[in-house]
Amino acid sequence: MRAETEGAYDSDLLIVGAGPVGLYAAYYAGFRGMSVTVIDALDEPGGQMAALYPEKQVYDVAGFPAVKAQDLVDALVEQASQAKPRYLLGHTARTLEDTADGITVTTHQDTVVRAKAVLVTGGIGSFTPRPLPTGSEYENRGLRYFVPKPAELTGADVVVVGGGDSAVDWALALEPLARTVSLVHRRPRFRAHEHSVRLLRASSVRLYTPHEVHRISGENRVEQVELLNLETGATESLRADAVVAALGFVANLGPLATWGFQMRGRHIAVDRTMRTSRSCVYAAGDIADYDGKVALISVGFGEAALAVNNLAPLVDPALGTVPGHSSDGQ
Repeated sequence: MRAETEGAYDSDLLIVGAGPVGLYAAYYAGFRGMSVTVIDALDEPGGQMAALYPEKQVYDVAGFPAVKAQDLVDALVEQASQAKPRYLLGHTARTLEDTADGITVTTHQDTVVRAKAVLVTGGIGSFTPRPLPTGSEYENRGLRYFVPKPAELTGADVVVVGGGDSAVDWALALEPLARTVSLVHRRPRFRAHEHSVRLLRASSVRLYTPHEVHRISGENRVEQVELLNLETGATESLRADAVVAALGFVANLGPLATWGFQMRGRHIAVDRTMRTSRSCVYAAGDIADYDGKVALISVGFGEAALAVNNLAPLVDPALGTVPGHSSDGQ
């Protein structure tokens, strides 16, 4: 998918963020008869899901007992194609200005998009991994922060560090491929989804809790990981070909933080129609927050449809906020 790099464009709706929620919003806006432009700083659609864990199984999407993240992204891109959206990939939305008939957004490549409404679906913004406190000299020599292609670790001895969803998911994904998988966490309890933790405890993954990585060693690349038992002070060495540090991410909203939104912590505050404090600007997905928010992909899809329906009169007063049924006219 080729990113456009110059010019100015007119669209009924500009979507900022090409993750799953943004892709579904693009489809749904097209279903409501809108022209759509989608901006994303990454070079491919799919957001974190495609960039960080394309092989991960996703369990909270209606209709799928489980679906591989990249397969879900591919299906969403295909679905969105019905709207014939214009993609500006590799573009960061830099400035937002009110105009007499809508909004103008300019990207860091000086591309201008004029739209009647904007929907921000930017997830958590840009993200960088939290570094492992020790062993940074082994980055790209066995120490990694992402596992986009688990098959690369087939037959390896792998140590995963962390206690959240990413750590548990990667440990489970690598279990049938790697020779051994060990999961190291500072606390006895994991922060991951309960279902995933149950699968973990029933698996062959070796659990080291409460432990932390004390030292990484190896002549040219990772060969040994020394663990420290935080209760007893004892140390233990593990043979390792790879260390996966899944300690979370530091998020940065970038230029979005300067757009004058009312915020709730690091999230954009929205009302029950997904409208932000800025005129003609709505938000959906992980970046949006309101009382009772539940951060699930499935909820984000509903928020996208809610936002599109409520902003529809800004695009065309004749549209109204009630969409009718998708089967009408088929």
